[in-house]
This record gives sequence, C-alpha cells and structure tokens, in this order.
Amino acid sequence: MKPIELEEMYGAHIYHPLPIVLVRGKGVWVWDDQGKQYLDLLSAYSAVSHGHCHPRLVQALQTQSEKLCIPSRAFYNDQLGPFLKKVCDLAGLEMAIPMNSGSEAVETAIKSARLWGHRVKGVASPEIIVVEGNFHGRTTTVISFSSEPKYTNGFAPLTPGFKIIPYGDVNALEKAITPNTCAFLVEPIQGEAGVIIPPEGYLRKAAEICKQHNILLILDEVQSGLGRTGKMFAFQHEGIVPDGLILGKALGGGILPISAFVAKKEILSLFKPGMHGSTFGGNPLACAVAIEALTVLQEENLVENSRNLGDYMLHKVRSWNHPVLSDVRGKGLWLGLQVDPRKGNARKMCEALMKKGVLAKETHETVIRIAPPLVITKQELERAADTIEAVLNEMT
Repeated sequence: MKPIELEEMYGAHIYHPLPIVLVRGKGVWVWDDQGKQYLDLLSAYSAVSHGHCHPRLVQALQTQSEKLCIPSRAFYNDQLGPFLKKVCDLAGLEMAIPMNSGSEAVETAIKSARLWGHRVKGVASPEIIVVEGNFHGRTTTVISFSSEPKYTNGFAPLTPGFKIIPYGDVNALEKAITPNTCAFLVEPIQGEAGVIIPPEGYLRKAAEICKQHNILLILDEVQSGLGRTGKMFAFQHEGIVPDGLILGKALGGGILPISAFVAKKEILSLFKPGMHGSTFGGNPLACAVAIEALTVLQEENLVENSRNLGDYMLHKVRSWNHPVLSDVRGKGLWLGLQVDPRKGNARKMCEALMKKGVLAKETHETVIRIAPPLVITKQELERAADTIEAVLNEMT
C-alpha cells in the first residue's frame, strides 16, 4: 500500500493534509516521493523557521547525539544550563522551565499563574483571562478556554477557571478583571485564527492594566516568537517585557521538539521539586540543537531578513488589490490572505498552489497562511508571489 493509503487506514483522521507525500527537505525546498520540488510557504507552522535541515543544526544534532541524548532531569546535564541562560537573556527574563511541545509550555504557564495566584496574590480560586479566537494547543485544559466549537465539542467536561473576552479590546480586559484574576494569557498576533493583528498599542496598554491590577501578563509566542514577525519576539514591537513568555516550534530549529515557559524569578521560584516536570523536557540533545538554533537566528540575521522581506511581500500582495482577497494582513514573514468566500476557496487555492510547486495551507477555510522559512531569499519570495498571483487570477 502507498503511504497515503496506510496513513488513512491506520491513523486517526485528525488532520486534512494536502495529497502529497514529502520525503526530503533542504532550506525552503521540499521534495515529494515522485521527485517533484516545492517551495515551502508553511514551514511547519513556523517550526521550520531556519529552513529544512539547516547544516549547523544537523551538525549540532549529530555531535550531541554521539555524546548524551536523554538522561532525564534526575541528573544535571551540560546543555540545559547554557540553554536556559541563552533563552532568558534573549527574552529579558530570569528563569525558565523547559518542556517539549507548545501545549506543554502553555500548561506550564497556566500552572505557574495559578501557583502565583495562590501563593503571592492570595487568591483561593485563581482565574485567567483569555481572548476570543485564541489557539494555545490541544490538551484538555487548553481547549477548555477555546472559543472555537470544533476544538471543544465532544470533549466535556471542560476545565473551569477561564474567562473569554474579545481580542484587541483593552476596555474589555479592564472590565473583566476581578479580585480572583491572576493572569491575562494572549497571543501578540493570532496565528491559527488567520494572522490577526491587534490594534497598535494593544499589548502596551494591556501591560499597564495588568501591572495596575497586580495580574500577570503571559504571552504565547509559540508561533510569533523567534523572528517570525521581524523582531526576535513580537512583544518587542510594543516596547514591553511580559511577566511570562511561552516559546516552542522554531526553538527546536525544525529538528527536534523543545519548548519553554520563560518568566520572572518571582513566579518560577515558587516551584519546588516534585511540583512539575517532564521526562524529556530539558534533555541535552534538544537543548544543544536549541542553543544553536538561537545562535543561528542571531548570526545569520534571520530576524532582519524576516522584517525586510516581510515588508516587501506585504506591500507587493496589497498592491495587487486583487478582487479575490478581501484583506491582506501581515507582520514580518507572516501573512494572512483573507479569501472572499463569494469569489474563491482557500482550500482549493492551496491545492492549486501545490500543483504549481508552492506549498501553503488554509486556516478556518477562508485564510491562506503564508509563513516561509526565514532563510528565504528575495528571488524565492518573488517566485512564490508570482505563483500566488497566478492562482488568484485563475480563481477569477
């Protein structure tokens, strides 16, 4: 049987992939099992920001894999400390808890906020404010505060302790705060929702409100962090530093899963041995790759490339003023092309792009999300833009 047939037969149908079997990747390019080459504009939802199989990251993986891979946190290892220091220094925060997936890091942030609420603020039943359209992962607690029915239907009873408010509305935030509120958890830019960008100054004002009411501002930058928006972290566009920061995806350089909750010392110093942990979290193999991934972002100027080429791409697509697109949003190398459902279909457009050698993926049925590896060149981006424009023209 062929790979697609095997996956359809033995795998639970939790995804709706495009009908393509990928077998190899290099930089911004991937190849299928028929030898056809494609330009990757998805980069595994920003996990492959460094490009596929970046040679420095592959070398870091190979070198560490021959030394020590998984000893667990029952012992110290020589890679975890340097990793924690590097990620804390970059974020401007003081401590971190390493985990594996973005969802685990979000769960860690929730536990941290509740612990702080109990021990520092003295709240008996801590509550966390979140926003509509959020996407923070797939675990039971995380989906409990989703506003998307397809993420929650069939999975009750859901975890209590969350309050949902409109995204981008600081007045709604202030009104929602009660004596039980311990934190505000929010994405600086909503990726899964369709690259939704809040009004300018939103995070800055939210930070002021949180400080005024003695609640934690926790930012989920699993997708927006590490150069995706043209800054190392999206919160830097607003000139703030959050109380807690959630990282994942690109942290592992597209090689291995690794995530982290990075926060102020007053929050994470509340944890004592036995209160939290992970068998694989902080393993030296993933840490060695993550250290190199962060170093590559800096030394190869990938953040600047994201900012410059992102601005170019955004202006180029907007200049088309194409009738199929009702809106074009973006920051850095992260664009959301809003398809007018009366004139086009995002899924069909992604299928058409695939046939022309460009890979993208729809979200919420009406948005084409563009997030190429940050190593992409202007020439490669122009090729992508020309292909997108051709598909849009075919739709009309």
